[in-house]
Amino acid sequence: MDMFEKISEHEQVVFCNDEETGLKAVIAIHNTTLGPALGGCRMRPYQSVDEALEDVLRLSKGMTYKCAAADVDFGGGKAVIIGDPQKDKSPELFRAFGQFVESLNGRFYTGTDMGTTPDDFIYALKETNCIVGVDEVYGGSGDSSVPTAMGVIYGLRATNHMIWGSDDLHNRKYAIQGLGKVGIKVALSLIEEGAELFVTDINQAVIDELLTKAKELGTTVKVVAGDEIYGVDADIFVPCAIGGVINDQTLRELKVKAVVGSANNQLLTTEHGKKLHERGILYAPDYIVNAGGLIQVADELYEPNKERVLQKTRTIYHSLMKIYKDAEANGITTIEAGDTFCEERIQSRARRNSFFSHMKRPKWSVRT
Repeated sequence: MDMFEKISEHEQVVFCNDEETGLKAVIAIHNTTLGPALGGCRMRPYQSVDEALEDVLRLSKGMTYKCAAADVDFGGGKAVIIGDPQKDKSPELFRAFGQFVESLNGRFYTGTDMGTTPDDFIYALKETNCIVGVDEVYGGSGDSSVPTAMGVIYGLRATNHMIWGSDDLHNRKYAIQGLGKVGIKVALSLIEEGAELFVTDINQAVIDELLTKAKELGTTVKVVAGDEIYGVDADIFVPCAIGGVINDQTLRELKVKAVVGSANNQLLTTEHGKKLHERGILYAPDYIVNAGGLIQVADELYEPNKERVLQKTRTIYHSLMKIYKDAEANGITTIEAGDTFCEERIQSRARRNSFFSHMKRPKWSVRT
């Protein structure tokens, strides 16, 4: 395929090469209608440049929709670094990456993603102000898993309202896949509400923490092994780990009435969204539900304000309710309704965004 055909939906794709540090990276800017592109930087040992390019193109397009859904004045972008995050990292590599980001002159803001950490970007921050999600000691907004988990809770409330006519979380059973930074916070919030849980995770320490808390509160948490989570007798499946978990195999096992979680790209393909719809399983588009972290890092560029972030995160409930109702009214899937919701917002804001003119460069750079 011709390269320009491959990137035809994107505004700009930058291949970054620094022989001295070993940096090989790709930055993709999908759409800046709403403002500068914003998206994390992941690091993976991709088998080829084509594989890395395909990933960054897909992820950056998803960020355009995610930013539109979250109603932040940013467009979609993403970066990937080709390399093993366990072996190939160095301060010099991330400084080199920061220089490439800086060369885009404010068109792209980035931070941590799969395979990278906030500490990695302290070095990139020495070369560019266009870094988000760093630790509070460097002027950042801190742990983004807090608003992300809160967004999942708002998504669950909206879903409960749509199915059962009530926002209440108690007296329902939730199957949580993954008890990482987000999943454990969602789980703890649910047991505090009196919900029953099925959970799975490979980290025994975090499972023990959850079981101890559940015992204190007198709630029920059942631990299951790996793939058993798909077949449990729960009301809602809450994927908070890897993507692609809704596929032909798992669809045959699911007994739930809805899927609502923080994991990115939960559907293996869009066809699996249609299959959920055909089975009568309500699906909450992941880029709506998991937008809390995005809301925080976007807000960080106006100077961090936790209360403002938490207030804006509440809009996830209303956005999801609109998507559910539009899908029901028009006889379409929630994926189709979600995409339409985002596309209409992009079109309506196209002539009204003034981010470039009023944006203040962050004051907390440690650039040398």
